[in-house]
Amino acid sequence: MIAVLTPEEVRAVDAAAPEPVEVLIGRAGAAVAAEAVDLLGGAYGRRVVVIAGKGNNGADGREAARLLRRRGARVDVVDPTVRAIAVCDLVIDAAYGTGFRGTWDPPDIHGAPILAVDIPSGLDARTGLGEALPAGRTVTFQALKPAHLLTDSCGEIVVADIGLDVSSAPTWLVEDRDVQLPTRPRAAHKWRSAVWVVAGSPGMTGAATLASRAAQRAGAGYVRLSPGGDGPTEAVAAPVPVEGWNGLDRFRAALVGPGMGRAHDALIRRLVTTATVPCVVDGDGLTALGREAKACVQATTVLTPHDGEYERLAGHPPGDDRFDAARTLATALGCTVLLKGSTTIVAAPDGRVLVAAQGDARLATAGTGDVLSGVIAAFLAQGVAPLEAAAWAAHVHGLAAQAGPARGLVAGDLVERLPAVLSGIG
Repeated sequence: MIAVLTPEEVRAVDAAAPEPVEVLIGRAGAAVAAEAVDLLGGAYGRRVVVIAGKGNNGADGREAARLLRRRGARVDVVDPTVRAIAVCDLVIDAAYGTGFRGTWDPPDIHGAPILAVDIPSGLDARTGLGEALPAGRTVTFQALKPAHLLTDSCGEIVVADIGLDVSSAPTWLVEDRDVQLPTRPRAAHKWRSAVWVVAGSPGMTGAATLASRAAQRAGAGYVRLSPGGDGPTEAVAAPVPVEGWNGLDRFRAALVGPGMGRAHDALIRRLVTTATVPCVVDGDGLTALGREAKACVQATTVLTPHDGEYERLAGHPPGDDRFDAARTLATALGCTVLLKGSTTIVAAPDGRVLVAAQGDARLATAGTGDVLSGVIAAFLAQGVAPLEAAAWAAHVHGLAAQAGPARGLVAGDLVERLPAVLSGIG
């Protein structure tokens, strides 16, 4: 996993470093110079302009300029207040760093490619908002910042190791190698990873089918689907129980909500409150909980809201700081919260956060959320803890989208690609 640090956490890590700041600047400047040489295809005779501010970010840029001059590049270092720069082969944006507040009116760069130092100047490091010169590449140090995962302005992102200790970071980006599902024993039977999917209603059977199929493809050995209907052939249909949830303790996880409508709100709340197994709540299940969620959820509950559902649970929209929004709601409710978006943020009630960033615009189609909830339920049923189950599922979900067509992908395509994706990273 790759650490993700807020500006405040960056300052704390810098302050705890055993080396003096000059040493860290030397390492950072060397990393910037190396990326510049790579982008330029060599340094000798190249024309580079470094926009360098007064802080450590500017110092990194000036050190890179010194090293590039030694390699034979022609380098000009200019102040961030200039209105235009000379025509050049590369602009190194070291104007402002992660602590920047306010606005920046960048100079005319005549279309030159941009290498940003730490973060494109002008962006809010927490939210990714703000006016900036979009970079073709950004080199950051030791850890990502939230903005790197929330905007397209950073281009290709390179994380350079400059010797800082980020092991105590509360937020991490999931990578392929982090998805470590338990190995199924030879003597395993279907009930060892069974999932009860409570989903669907007249006219909304597709959500139930997608969630059930996704759970099966992601490792659920047995799927019961209530209220049934046109589910997968391999799923066992059963009516929604009118009283109690007898037999739920035979399952390893439950999923409730996709496509259920509002007719079963009380039943949903009762299931979530009394569940003896981890429970994923999605779609209409989140609406059923609403502002009563705190009284219903348990420590093993996973909620999967998009922005509108988040507002129904919290009483207000997520706001610009999505990392803080997910963490705050998880802490307030005492359960795991997966906040959907172009970057999926999963927060545990103890403040830990995992991030999945493999998804792209192909997931902006009906039913993909139902697939995600089915994968989460399957991972929970295999014994994965709620935070990891939700984050790993979001990562796999994104990889399945990447494996699909660039245009025309539908939710069912994700389901069919899950086994290959899981086999490829397992």
